Amino acid sequence: MGRRTRKTAPLGITLDAGAPQTIHWQIREQIRRAILERRLALGALLPSSRLLAAELGCSRGTVLTAIEQLIAEGYLVSRTASGVSVAPDLPDEMLISPPSLGPPPNPATGPAILPDRTIAMLARVTDIGAPEPNEPPIAFPIGQPDRQAFPFPLWARFLEQDWRKPAWQVAGSPHPFGHLGLRQAIASYLGAARGFACDPGAVVVTSGVRQSVSLFARVALEAGDQAWIEEPGYPGMVEALAASEVEATAVPIDESGFALNAALAAAPDARLAIVAPSHHFPLGTVLSLQRRLALLSWAERTRGWIIEDDFDGEYRYAGRPLAPLRALDWGGRVAYLGSFSKLLFPTLRLSYLILPEALVSAAEAIMPWISTPAPLLGQGALARFIADGHLTSHLRRTRLLYASRQQALLEAVDRHLKGLMAVEPDSGGMHVVAKPDSNSRLVPRVIHNTG
Repeated sequence: MGRRTRKTAPLGITLDAGAPQTIHWQIREQIRRAILERRLALGALLPSSRLLAAELGCSRGTVLTAIEQLIAEGYLVSRTASGVSVAPDLPDEMLISPPSLGPPPNPATGPAILPDRTIAMLARVTDIGAPEPNEPPIAFPIGQPDRQAFPFPLWARFLEQDWRKPAWQVAGSPHPFGHLGLRQAIASYLGAARGFACDPGAVVVTSGVRQSVSLFARVALEAGDQAWIEEPGYPGMVEALAASEVEATAVPIDESGFALNAALAAAPDARLAIVAPSHHFPLGTVLSLQRRLALLSWAERTRGWIIEDDFDGEYRYAGRPLAPLRALDWGGRVAYLGSFSKLLFPTLRLSYLILPEALVSAAEAIMPWISTPAPLLGQGALARFIADGHLTSHLRRTRLLYASRQQALLEAVDRHLKGLMAVEPDSGGMHVVAKPDSNSRLVPRVIHNTG
């Protein structure tokens, strides 16, 4: 007696190459509709993926993508030697009549109704001029290091070595503050490069300055407290503080940077000051020793806090930088921020926060509940990169490279834009500020990124 075969159900799928939806989306939706409209019976066998692909004139991979999604959603089942069929046990409430199943939704039918805070954030992003996702690189992007100067082959080797046989503390149960080896390397690096000692236990590895600021505010401040931020300044500070229910008060910067008297006039009860004393963004001012000491005195007197954002303190081209606020802090009131994204490459997304000693135990206990740890993938490799001296070598090379590029830009501006704008050399950082000539109507703006 011959082998009995099961007949496959006809699907009646039609594809529209000009539709906004992808081909695998069209296949998936039409099979799903056929099941829900009872045109495909429960348990009905589907044609093979090869046959479907041949009939529809598309690749087998496209068909498999649609089928695998329907299997994951429970509409279809796959059994060895039996092929793919409609699930035999779909509940009745999933099977609906054709009139109640409308056409596939068109995502462009109308604008979404957005909450007020999202609309406000969209307005700020528009003012800042943030690039669109996947937008090609523009000339002179801000905060972007030269990726061609980074030793990626060495980095790849460190990554491979680190993850060939990772320790349980890395791959299974990491500390909320991050990779211990990286925290130790950061503490040693700061002692040598920035002149202050810190315990590795106070180092928190984060995914960026926003997470660092939000975490600190959540641990150190009450909801509803006020914090001073520099104006102009890093645009993400407002959102970072808002995530911890802290109100940001902008303090206008004068020719010497952040002024305590202006801050007190704007918000006398503020509990936190966020400043970039070594190299203000974007104006490049350096906070004087007198103003640093006044700010530290305020923090000790009021039991307030200071976040020192040292976003590009490694790039100094002339003279010696002033000591960081953290190095002058005898009262334990300063948290220190740094980032590797501007030093190495942006997608690394690794920054660090040095907590005041008094906040370490509290932050360690509550961080798993209030914040997502930074990704561990590159932390071990970065620890090795720092400990073996490669970070110091990389900074030495790029410091010379960026200084020469700044000089080349200054010469080009003098040749081609004389009478329109003037660019003053900056003794540090990764950008310069262009100011209009006295007879020009141009507005000042940051125009150069040395990376």
